[in-house]
Amino acid sequence: MLNRLSKRFLSTFSPQPWLFVGLGNPGDKYKGTRHNVGFEMIDSFAESQGIPMDTVHCKAIFGKGFVGDVPVFLAKPQTYMNLSGESTGPLAAYYKLPLNRVVVFHDDMDLPCGVLRLHHKGGHGSHNGLKSVIYHFRGNREFARLRIGIGRPPGQMDPKAFLLQKFNATARERIDAALQEGVGVLKLLISEGLTESARCFNTEQKYKHIRLQTMPT
Repeated sequence: MLNRLSKRFLSTFSPQPWLFVGLGNPGDKYKGTRHNVGFEMIDSFAESQGIPMDTVHCKAIFGKGFVGDVPVFLAKPQTYMNLSGESTGPLAAYYKLPLNRVVVFHDDMDLPCGVLRLHHKGGHGSHNGLKSVIYHFRGNREFARLRIGIGRPPGQMDPKAFLLQKFNATARERIDAALQEGVGVLKLLISEGLTESARCFNTEQKYKHIRLQTMPT
């Protein structure tokens, strides 16, 4: 079984794989916190597609499977957030993937809680996990990102403390709904490509942004 699966991945006639990387911090201490929604997106997608996350590869909890005939690699770096590139860079290199076949999932305070955005490329926006990924891609920013909105910290709250808090009940509902939406857009990305899926999905999310931007998180 394993040999057949490996041959299928390595076949020159197979579609080019995607690498999906969720950013977060390992350990129960950080489970369910705002900074770990990238991990949650990986878990939601893996569960929806029946892909086991049962190995360790390049310092990441790792899984591989297929969506239709397209190979998909899933990774949750275990390096802690600020060193995420130590896992992501070697994974892309190991599978000889161009960066336009890599999608990084991460939390974003510039989006209302539960709003998603899919982008072809971009900077790091002071996100330390993205900074590390870009560094280990030798400064190349030409990889896609699925931004998962977590909202802004209330009042004068320290953003670092906010990131490491768990969601309240209302925010948790929004995030759970966003994760299901994320599964849908990732399946669309695999079948239709990044450009078309981003165009369709981001248009829908703009209306969601308008509804949620004035609501408390």
